[in-house]
Order: sequence, then structure tokens, then C-alpha cells
Amino acid sequence: QVHLVESGGGLVQAGGSLRLSCAASGRSFSSYTMGWFRQAPGKEREFVAALSWSGGSIYYADSVKGRFTISRDNAKNTVYLQMNSLKPEDTAVYYCAAVLRTFWSESLMRSGNFYDYWGQGTQVTVSS
Repeated sequence: QVHLVESGGGLVQAGGSLRLSCAASGRSFSSYTMGWFRQAPGKEREFVAALSWSGGSIYYADSVKGRFTISRDNAKNTVYLQMNSLKPEDTAVYYCAAVLRTFWSESLMRSGNFYDYWGQGTQVTVSS
């Protein structure tokens, strides 16, 4: 069992940056594959980025590739999403997710159904 709490959201102008944090409680955080998803008003939840427990597999949605960076600090039980060059279309509630599995694939890591634990979300608003 792991409890996830996101922070770092807010209002930023287009072109600006934000860093989201997801603090995890519970044991064995370093063994969890972590993901970030987002949901804009009136839209379905979509994949943003994912990082395997080993750090060896990292995936991004095409819409954020080159602008967002996912990373983790296992000593702090925290995963981050550094968001640069933000655009108004990045406006959404951002959710952190975690799963404890011994296997993964790119397609699984991009699917919200793969994750067992979710945070409450943090709002990101990008003004034009």
C-alpha cells in the first residue's frame, strides 16, 4: 500500500515552468513504477510520463516530449515532473500514479489501468 500526495501546481503564464512533486508514503517506494497523468475539463484522462522502478525505462506523451522531464528521488520517496515551456493546452489536473509490478512494458506504462494507486491531483493552469 502506498499513499500519494501531489504538490507544486499553480497558475503560470505560457512559456513558464513548474515542477510538480509526488510524495509517497509506505514501504518499498524504490520498487514502484511511477506515472503522471492529466485530465483537462471535459476531456478524458491522458498519459503524460512514466518512469520504471529501475529508472531504466522512461516514456513521454508526444505532446510533452522535450518540454517535460520525469525523475525520482528514492531517498525522499518522491517523483517529480519538471514542466518547461508550458502551453495553455497543458492546463489540467495532474495526477501521480504508482504500481508495484515485476514486469512492465511501454504500452502498460502508458495505460492508466496499469496503476494501482493514485494521488488526489494538483491543478495546473497556463494562461496565454
